[in-house]
Amino acid sequence: MTVEATTIDVAQFGKVAVLMGGLSAEREISLLSGNAVLSALKKQGVDAHGIDADESVVKKLVDGNFQRVFIVLHGRGGEDGTMQGLLEVLRLPYTGSGVMASSLAMDKLKTKQIWLAMGLPTPDFAILDSAQSCTQALETLGLPLIVKPVLEGSSIGMSKVEREDELTAAWQKAQQCGGTVIAERWIEGNEYTAAVLNDQVLPMIKLKTTHKFYDYDAKYEAEDTQYICPCGLSAEQEATFARLIKDAFNAVGASSWGRVDFIVDQQDRPWLIEINTVPGMTSHSLVPMAAKQAGLSFEELVLNVLAMARCEKC
Repeated sequence: MTVEATTIDVAQFGKVAVLMGGLSAEREISLLSGNAVLSALKKQGVDAHGIDADESVVKKLVDGNFQRVFIVLHGRGGEDGTMQGLLEVLRLPYTGSGVMASSLAMDKLKTKQIWLAMGLPTPDFAILDSAQSCTQALETLGLPLIVKPVLEGSSIGMSKVEREDELTAAWQKAQQCGGTVIAERWIEGNEYTAAVLNDQVLPMIKLKTTHKFYDYDAKYEAEDTQYICPCGLSAEQEATFARLIKDAFNAVGASSWGRVDFIVDQQDRPWLIEINTVPGMTSHSLVPMAAKQAGLSFEELVLNVLAMARCEKC
């Protein structure tokens, strides 16, 4: 599919704050994403200003007299509804999903529970909160497993468990991130990602890595990770999966833009993995790749996202 570029009057945006950095474990990636967005907006003539979302972010936003906010914060404190709630209080239109959708999508466990309640396919899982629960997870899910903290992005704290004696260490590693830890049944197959922009699913990307899974290093540092777009799916398959992606995205109330990751197993069955409501915007990032395949430049992509900024109380 292609997306027609529309002429956008940048004067309508007024003074724009690009929120980046923040205090989460994904701070460095957020700074890379944020500076890329800031540069693109400035090239298009937008009066954009970079704001590091530290403890003084409220003062910066109020004193700056901004009219709109582009959120490029990844992880807790920026992608989880916290910043969205603050901007609602300040009555500042912002990019991306609202408070509830951001909070739900950030929580992998809550997202999976909603998907399961709606009959959408996602791998079986177990909550890990004790040594006994680890033993039970092995019995019910089998090996291999993927262990992950539910409140982190960028694969931080995640481990693939291939042997029984690896599970306790993987659980303890994920625990260090704080919050709930889950073990998920490993799905053998090909990993894909689907970007959503203004209710349209962009061309899907197939991910290939030499790592055990698409981990932090594979995402941001490895030079041998392959991003295949067009992804090789038939037009019929991609259309079918696109309907699933929209259902998964809408299930948590997500809006504007985002990304849904999924795996297609060896029987060609799709399995939903997670939603990102503030996807990465670095040189390695997936949404810009999908947008390019759909005919949108990076600059056109960020203008489209900014044009959809809104505030429920404004």
